[in-house]
Amino acid sequence: MTYICASSEYLGRQQLTMPVRVNAVETMFATLRATTARSFAFTSTATKTFRPFSTTYTLRMPEQLTAQEVNSKTDPSVAKQWDNDVPAEKKFGDFYAIADKLKIGLLGTLREGTGPVHRSMAVAKRTGPDFLFLANAHSQKFNDIEKHPEAVTITFQNSSTQDWVSITGKAVTTSNEDPRIKEIWSRGTSAWFGDLGDGVHTGKPEDPRMKLIEIQSKYISYFKAEVGALGFGKEVIGAIITGGVANTGALREMKEDEIKQARASDSSMSS
Repeated sequence: MTYICASSEYLGRQQLTMPVRVNAVETMFATLRATTARSFAFTSTATKTFRPFSTTYTLRMPEQLTAQEVNSKTDPSVAKQWDNDVPAEKKFGDFYAIADKLKIGLLGTLREGTGPVHRSMAVAKRTGPDFLFLANAHSQKFNDIEKHPEAVTITFQNSSTQDWVSITGKAVTTSNEDPRIKEIWSRGTSAWFGDLGDGVHTGKPEDPRMKLIEIQSKYISYFKAEVGALGFGKEVIGAIITGGVANTGALREMKEDEIKQARASDSSMSS
């Protein structure tokens, strides 16, 4: 879909190509290849002049649920969006692009007597498939990691696009002397540590409370949205009306062997 806006007039042009199934209740989703054009204008009270812009959306149609999917106990929302047969370069490239836009995620640890515990953490640095965090050594998360280093997760979600990432990995912690701390520290980090005024506990890289947590990924799954807001709404409404299954993007996973290869080629700061 393309919209072009200039000054106080609006010109809308819409092109849709929608091959779909036909039945009595699917008039709005009839099989067609349609091109419609329309234009209209309105008077704006705004005095600001807008530059022309264009937006392109991918429009899909809901896929029908099959008896085989039900009988085989398949989750159709996974099966119909599964897109794992793509080159590793693309799989990891899309993963990196999604993760890099989401600077804050939930870091999960396993706490004895409680179970999984999650907290919001800002990513200090992504290095290939791995993630580096700066944290206060007095935090209870370090006790969790010491006892259960293999039970660590990171999750991200973009509520605007519906992209999400889920990572299971191993946590590695280092001393305050790790040189990577100075490389990834920023002034904003000190806001979460405070400055005692003793020249030691300053919130700077040399502060003994400043420690690094490295999450080495072992399993990664993610969802990459491939429709805009209009396409998402169309998929969901269409699925409700037709009894189909919404298909709004690509669901992929990376396992330990391919993650190791990506680490060797893409990670400059992993230990």
